[in-house]
Amino acid sequence: MSMTATMRALACSGKSRPLVHQQRRNFVGKFAKSAGYSFGRYAARGVVGIGILGGAALAADQAYQRFLHGTFSRYERTRERMRDRWLGTKDRTRDRLDGMRSMLERLGALQPINDQKPSVIKPRKSRKEAAAADSTMEYSASSEGTSSSGDEKELAALKSKVKELSEQLSRAHGERAKSQKEFVEMQNQYQRELETKEKVNRDMKRQLLLHKQDSKSAVPERHIVDEDDKKKPLIDMYSELLDLLSEYDSGFDVQDHLPRVVVVGDQSAGKTSVLEMIAQARIFPRGGGEMMTRSPVMVTLSEGPHHTAQFKGGMKQYDLTSEAELELLRREIEQRMRASVSGGKTVSNEVISLSVRGPGLQRVVLVDLPGIISTVTSGMAADTRDSIAAMSRQYMNNPNAIILCIQDGAVDAERSMVTDLVRSMDPSGKRTIFVMTKVDLAEKSAVNPERIRAIMEGKLFPMKALGYFAVVTGKGNVNDSIESIRQYEEQYFATSSFFRSGALKPSQMSTRNLSFAVSRCFWQMVQDSIQQQADNFRAHRYNLETEWKNTFPRLRELDRNELFEKGKDEILDQVAALSRIQPHEWEAGLVERLWLEMSAPVIEDIYVPAAQGTTASNFNTRADIRLRQWANKDLPSLSVQAGWEVLLGNFADALKPDSKVQKADLFASLKEEVIKQCRIQHVAIADAVDKLRVIQMNTLEDRAVTSAHQWDDAVKFMETTLTGQLKSAQDRSREMVGPTATERWLYWQSKSNEQSSRDAAVQELRKLLEANKDHGESLAADELTTVRKNLETRAVAVDDPFITDTWGHMYREHFLTQSLANMQECKKAFYHRELATSQLRCDDVVLFWRIQRMLHITANALRQQIESNEARNLGKQVKQVLDNVSHNPDMKRQLITGRQVELAEELKGVRSIQEKLDGFIGALRDEKRS
Repeated sequence: MSMTATMRALACSGKSRPLVHQQRRNFVGKFAKSAGYSFGRYAARGVVGIGILGGAALAADQAYQRFLHGTFSRYERTRERMRDRWLGTKDRTRDRLDGMRSMLERLGALQPINDQKPSVIKPRKSRKEAAAADSTMEYSASSEGTSSSGDEKELAALKSKVKELSEQLSRAHGERAKSQKEFVEMQNQYQRELETKEKVNRDMKRQLLLHKQDSKSAVPERHIVDEDDKKKPLIDMYSELLDLLSEYDSGFDVQDHLPRVVVVGDQSAGKTSVLEMIAQARIFPRGGGEMMTRSPVMVTLSEGPHHTAQFKGGMKQYDLTSEAELELLRREIEQRMRASVSGGKTVSNEVISLSVRGPGLQRVVLVDLPGIISTVTSGMAADTRDSIAAMSRQYMNNPNAIILCIQDGAVDAERSMVTDLVRSMDPSGKRTIFVMTKVDLAEKSAVNPERIRAIMEGKLFPMKALGYFAVVTGKGNVNDSIESIRQYEEQYFATSSFFRSGALKPSQMSTRNLSFAVSRCFWQMVQDSIQQQADNFRAHRYNLETEWKNTFPRLRELDRNELFEKGKDEILDQVAALSRIQPHEWEAGLVERLWLEMSAPVIEDIYVPAAQGTTASNFNTRADIRLRQWANKDLPSLSVQAGWEVLLGNFADALKPDSKVQKADLFASLKEEVIKQCRIQHVAIADAVDKLRVIQMNTLEDRAVTSAHQWDDAVKFMETTLTGQLKSAQDRSREMVGPTATERWLYWQSKSNEQSSRDAAVQELRKLLEANKDHGESLAADELTTVRKNLETRAVAVDDPFITDTWGHMYREHFLTQSLANMQECKKAFYHRELATSQLRCDDVVLFWRIQRMLHITANALRQQIESNEARNLGKQVKQVLDNVSHNPDMKRQLITGRQVELAEELKGVRSIQEKLDGFIGALRDEKRS
């Protein structure tokens, strides 16, 4: 029989007062005898059980566990029996008062005299109210002087009866107050006895848990893993399942409908304090009215031998019995909350998972959310209020979530915002538990007890709930311990006027009753919903497996981590393959890359300025000075960087997929990221730069062309270079003057105004070159004036910089044309250079030979440096980059993408969750059977 049914049965008995005292005395005697006998029996068997703990025999261990199980079962039955007997006294007193109330209601149903309707005598009136009613009836009787004698007798009899009943009612009120006082005293006595037995119970459970740990430590390692999987606490299995679902929901569109207790309430309503009382430790950061909870905190409570806390994935266990450890835990939680808030936000959706173990803790999973606010204050993000409301709706939207609605009892109910929010999410109240905090402050504020009664009976709010509870979570001092708060709560409810007036029922008071009710609702919801969730994931897994078979029939299901390892091995293999490149292949690539980087400074900064000299000696002097400056400053570092680019280029070419294989490269982004990071992180070796500087300067000092073959190579190199430069200059000139007349006529093209001006300037400047083919690089002032005046006569208005810029392009093309013409004369001049008619006497060919020789010697030195050091350094950098990516899940998710990897990841997650669900359902069934 449940406690509520027992109370109702006792309330209908209506026994007399002496019987009440007799039964109370019998109950106290039996209670003391039963408690003493039970405690002695428990202590004796506990001593025997502790002796058995030291035994090594398996039979003794199993007998001890059966003894503890029997002891706990008898303890629970004794506690229920004591509670039923204890509540009988109060219910019998209430029964007598109900009988008197019904008698008075029958008397009040008589017809009033002379059609005047007297006040109906209501139950529970005070003595003053009864006397006032009596005087009113006497006044009414005396005012009727014309009444008949029969009516006067009836009135007198009625007055006498009312007076007698009033006296009985007064005595009943006195007895009720006395019984209520005795009831409170008996409740305290029962509570002390209950705490004593629960302490014994916790000690025995702690010994059992420690014994299990010692037993597992003596088993070989291969059996420990199996035993851990088999004997893992049910709540820990459920918490791991919730963590898996949380990670799965973040990446895939699958809803998690597994139950958890969602704690919601207005800011500073006492949400966190209620959670701390349930966890029996002050584990959360504290603040003076400011927002402290900035992100969801999922707390998994479970029973254990020691009171400890541990973060998900963390190794450190915090001892909750130590104030220093509690302070470290609170600081760590606060740091994690602040770290989760970024980008100017005030709150975050990132969940902080924490497990708390301890003796006597109820097994449950709670989620503490930021408090609901009505106004965004300074320092908060503009969307803070909406973000908190949206977060609360997200968690409460789970149809299997139990909503723990926290209401501040010291604040007017009309000012609360959380009740409307909860009602919108759970209109029927089938999964809501209402909790009123700070009841002691409400009593000090002289709140009407009838208002509290209306709240606790669900009549004041439109919101409905499964149960209503009133708790006290402290006296306002943040340094109070959980034990002192619990004692204060018990003392307050023992003397509370709300309790004495009947506004609060015993089953609605204290955090102890609240934690029991929350745990029962939680596990009932788990049992009702877990199978449906497992069926949903089983169907989802079937759909995903079908899609994989149809889309990727011949491929293995490799998730992102497995694919990353495969791509990593492929990239490292290509790094090793660089050692198979032949030396001549390295040097050919290096020469090409070096000249690509050097051609512009050689032509623009050395050859063209040096060629403006009138004699060969002037050309050589200018060329030597500029070469020495270049080789001493920029050339070595430029060459080393070019060598590194060649190495990376060969590596990138090796990473390219085979063009014959028509399939997407899953590692393309990863390969690009590796090359990008290697290029950024590369640092040239200072020693290599210095050595290369010496080699290059010595090479450039040598002007002796010792063979005709070398001369021909130099001429060919010069011709190729100047031809390429001339082609670029001609293309720029054509672009500058616009399309020709033929192109305009054939292709319907036209010139812009600037191109027309450029064309006119080119025509005038060409006259200067025709008049003097050896014209210098610069225009004289009178030449600029002449050209500008001639253009003005043609209605073309331009300034001197425009003419100078046009002349620069024209002269470059003219100079390169002349240089190529002189180079043709020098092709056969190796043995007869003195016969050359050009001003430079083929010294420009010697300059290009010096540049070409420096290129080949530099390429050879760089090739040796690459083979001895740079290739090995590249391998180290590649490994470092890959290691960084492997430890960064977000980067890994960005670099390895595609439907193949996404589908494999989803399949892996669904299979893991389904296995956890099946294991949890099996463990849940085993626990129910036991």
